[in-house]
Amino acid sequence: MTTRAALRDRYSFGNLEEVLDLPDLIAIQRESFKWLLDEGLAQTFRDISPIKDFTETLQLELEFDPDDEDLRPPPKFSVEECKEKDMTYSAPIFVRARFMNQNTGEIKEQTVFMGDFPMMTDKGTFIINGTERVVVSQLVRSPGVIFQPGERFRLRNLSKHQLVTGTIHPYRGEWIEMDVEQKPGKDVTAGARVARKRRISIFTLLRALGYDEENHPGFLQRFVDYFDFLEGQWEKDAEIAVTQEEALLEVYKRARPGEPPTVESARAYFRNAFFEPRRYDLSRVGRYKLNRKLGPELEFLERQFGLTLDRPDLDQPVISQCEMLAATTYLLNLAKESPGYRLDDQDHFANRRIRSVGELIQNQVRIGLSRMERVVRERMTTQDVEAITPLTLINIRPVVAAIKEFFGTSQLSQFMDQVNPLSGLTHRRRLSALGPGGLSRERAGFEVRDVHFSHYGRMCPIETPEGPNIGLIGGLASYARVNPFGFIESPYRVVTDGTVTKEIVYLTADEEELYVVAQANAPIDTEGKFLNDRVLVRRSPQAARLQDLRLQLEQEVFFGATTEISSVPPQEVQMMDVSPKQIISVATALIPFLEHDDANRALMGANMQRQAVPLLRAEAPYIGTGMEKRCATDAADMLLAEDDGTIIELDGDHIVIDYKKLGQQNIRLKKFERSNQDSCISQKVRVGRGDKVKKGDLLADGPSTDIGELALGKNLLVAFMPWEGYNFEDAIILSERLVKDDVLTSIHIKEHEIDARDTKLGPEEITRDIPNLSDEILANLDERGIIRVGAEVGPGDVLVGKVTPKGETELTPEERLLRAIFGEKAREVR
Repeated sequence: MTTRAALRDRYSFGNLEEVLDLPDLIAIQRESFKWLLDEGLAQTFRDISPIKDFTETLQLELEFDPDDEDLRPPPKFSVEECKEKDMTYSAPIFVRARFMNQNTGEIKEQTVFMGDFPMMTDKGTFIINGTERVVVSQLVRSPGVIFQPGERFRLRNLSKHQLVTGTIHPYRGEWIEMDVEQKPGKDVTAGARVARKRRISIFTLLRALGYDEENHPGFLQRFVDYFDFLEGQWEKDAEIAVTQEEALLEVYKRARPGEPPTVESARAYFRNAFFEPRRYDLSRVGRYKLNRKLGPELEFLERQFGLTLDRPDLDQPVISQCEMLAATTYLLNLAKESPGYRLDDQDHFANRRIRSVGELIQNQVRIGLSRMERVVRERMTTQDVEAITPLTLINIRPVVAAIKEFFGTSQLSQFMDQVNPLSGLTHRRRLSALGPGGLSRERAGFEVRDVHFSHYGRMCPIETPEGPNIGLIGGLASYARVNPFGFIESPYRVVTDGTVTKEIVYLTADEEELYVVAQANAPIDTEGKFLNDRVLVRRSPQAARLQDLRLQLEQEVFFGATTEISSVPPQEVQMMDVSPKQIISVATALIPFLEHDDANRALMGANMQRQAVPLLRAEAPYIGTGMEKRCATDAADMLLAEDDGTIIELDGDHIVIDYKKLGQQNIRLKKFERSNQDSCISQKVRVGRGDKVKKGDLLADGPSTDIGELALGKNLLVAFMPWEGYNFEDAIILSERLVKDDVLTSIHIKEHEIDARDTKLGPEEITRDIPNLSDEILANLDERGIIRVGAEVGPGDVLVGKVTPKGETELTPEERLLRAIFGEKAREVR
């Protein structure tokens, strides 16, 4: 027997076959949190361990094994209980702590409780103090090295001196900024800033790194011979800081002005700032970006200058001296206008990455653990060594406080938008450039907000707010996914010898630039061969060279990088889009005939669908886009079968189902629950007794869903006509039937709280006895003074009676008489 939920057929009038199913729409949340539990937390404890005292004789090691179920027990309460009792949905986390005394060789081991850790629900949300919250993914600058045009070209101003800049951004630690500039009538100079302090000569930096005459005889002279535009600066700097020690002192004077410079302190500062993993961390992403950018440059150094370089390991967290040198020569090759050297674009998605929920929480745990580390060190020195155990050393308060602070007050931990299923789904897929470590809306310029060609298939060009956050908040494109480094990938079909294959590859923004890509709607036959002699394709623009910018500045013509569109023979095509909707987000893809809409109005439509309140009777659209079912399923407000089974019993608020593998289950439906936005969450049964269901089949509809499809509005007959001025401009006239038949009626549930406190003048009281109010007004209050369940109320009606004592004043003779007759009842209250 089929279920009634499977009765609606949808006919597709699309010309293109779907070659790839939509991915899990909330995978960005689920996978990131899974990574945190499986790898991220253990990695954070490894980074901080071991904690040693100042004499390095005592040490504490912390180890978290994600596979050990004793260290990761399940949550104590269910999601429903947490919502009901205003609790946080969390699970306890334990670590194995090992205290070692190097002098005696004594080892003490204990399992230590590290606090309750908020857990993600199946829907990709968190329950914090009974309310549902979402941690929004953040778009941030990727760590690594970036080379950009200087102020002369960036500001298009010939009076500016700066030609080109290069910056090494670690994930955590001090920046190194390098630049090449030319003042009018003076020599070209290259310099560097360490930790955003005063500029030093590039030769001082190279000598501080160990590329001086003592360690590498003749290198600097060969360096200047190759970059001959630096000869003037070389002659002036010849006597300044000749040895490595002198150069280190120069760097130290700039970085720590006011402190007495010694060679030891200068060497220690330089080592700690860049070569100490606890202070400086490139992260896996930064290491990957650095290797990609500077790998060829290291080969150039070995070839051109005959250096023997120690290549960094693939997992080395700190930068190496040879990479700083490679970054310097890359910058100078750009300034020299050497062939093959190109500038970077900081707004390109190869240089912007996603920090998802797992990484954001991991950073917060790291902050908490570093605060805890200080406490542990202090306790190691103050406590009696014999009595020390891991439990006496560890204070978990800083860790718990850091996590609590993140979920409670962070800009990225947000009250979930729960107006309808679509608003919740898009909230979980949102990308924000704001937040700690990101941009601020006051300082963000036009360039960072603008649509970029690298957004294609990664971030929606349509869905973004209209206000001050325009362009800073976006939506993940329908088919996009986030790779382990945090870069967004988009899927493409591989084309070989003019034939489109079934093979799908996911490419990041910089990988995509290497290919010639055809549109998803390019006509092909059943075997995948292109039908036309020439195919419309796009090629990503080549990154700019310094000479291109110089010519533009001299000729006073300016144009940004745009994708090159051209027609090529089928044999030249290398990739093909998987679907026309891969460039847009889920909310935008719900708009039928989107291609006929003006982009500004499409933006408003995509945003305003999220504001549709769930109606009394949901109705699926006659004309859909094929996304309705998938949106409703992944928004997770409906009830779906977990396995194949049979319906045994049901009524309005529960379903008993006998699963083949999971056995019999009694599932309670959500009935008239309040959402974060006061709309109504109520599930309606969509199966009958005796129905056979398969895994994933619909059991009950949620708010704004109709037989498993998203249903945000009504299929109404609309007339475009003037009607005696009543529908002037944006006014609309509704028919009487729409109002009488509750076609557009919605339910809203509000929660009101009242406190009865003890005041200086006496306690407040909840009571039915309220002075100066008639019995009709109080008719619906029960004997406690609280409104009856089921009573109909209107605006201004009393819901709870409360009296508050007021300060006594001098009584008039009339009031004294009333008090004498009626006693306490005549006393003044509010």
